[in-house]
Amino acid sequence: MKLIFAGTPEFAAQALRAIVAAGHDVALVLTQPDRPAGRGMSLQPSAVKKVALDSGIEVFQPLSLRDAEAQARIAALGAEVMVVAAYGLILPQVVLDMPRLGCINIHGSLLPRWRGAAPIQRALLAGDAETGVCIMQMEAGLDTGPVLLRGAFPIEATDTTATLHDRLAELGAKLAVEALGKLPLPAEPQPAEGVTYAHKIEKAEALIDWSKSAAELDRHIRAFNPFPGAQALFGGQTVKLWQAKPVAGDGKIGTILAVDRSSVVIACGEGALAVTELQKAGGKRLPVQQFLAGHPLKVGDCFDIPA
Repeated sequence: MKLIFAGTPEFAAQALRAIVAAGHDVALVLTQPDRPAGRGMSLQPSAVKKVALDSGIEVFQPLSLRDAEAQARIAALGAEVMVVAAYGLILPQVVLDMPRLGCINIHGSLLPRWRGAAPIQRALLAGDAETGVCIMQMEAGLDTGPVLLRGAFPIEATDTTATLHDRLAELGAKLAVEALGKLPLPAEPQPAEGVTYAHKIEKAEALIDWSKSAAELDRHIRAFNPFPGAQALFGGQTVKLWQAKPVAGDGKIGTILAVDRSSVVIACGEGALAVTELQKAGGKRLPVQQFLAGHPLKVGDCFDIPA
């Protein structure tokens, strides 16, 4: 099938690899312009662009799809469908209508739950029992289109945004190839009830509020792993917490209740959190034993409580 692929990060790149491997004719890849990254802040291609170039596929990186010239280039290809995954640009109605079979989106949630930019993090923060991928027929609204295919799996107690991302990317790639092999597919309208929005993650959200329960803070730490990292303040300095688990414990919130070679136990609004991996600002992620060697913590010390 002749198609256009639009996407930017690794989540989308995995789908593009699978579509190419399945033998589809990818006539053009749309992706975000190269961005500065790394210590030298040199321009770096997106994950999708790298896959496209390795596969010998033409790449187009417009700043907007509202531009008549960009629209003309897409229309001239006569693609049967456009596959979209975490692209980052709005597709105007004129572009949505160009392919004969329209545009389909690979979305990392069980719609209508978690429409929007950050479905993986929001599902973890909310304590959802499961997540999944929907292949959705795109329309003008934000993730409002009917669903063509869906797949689900449970969220495990140890899942982080990183682990869920990888599982969702794999499932999304599989479902995208399946959908392309079956188009046109019957479309299931999303129900009006159960709609939630996964607003973009802001760095300020990463700050830990010790008045919350240990169960909530455990989800908080897992949701902000790998980006931007859950942040606590100790003596005015930022400390990132990367791994922890809820345990029994009671005390003034933010107070260290126990310290040993494997964990630092900190009192929360309900229960306590046994932290096993930390990172000081400018340092490396370290297991507790190594962290304590350079940054001693003792029972009775208290993390700063945000105002």
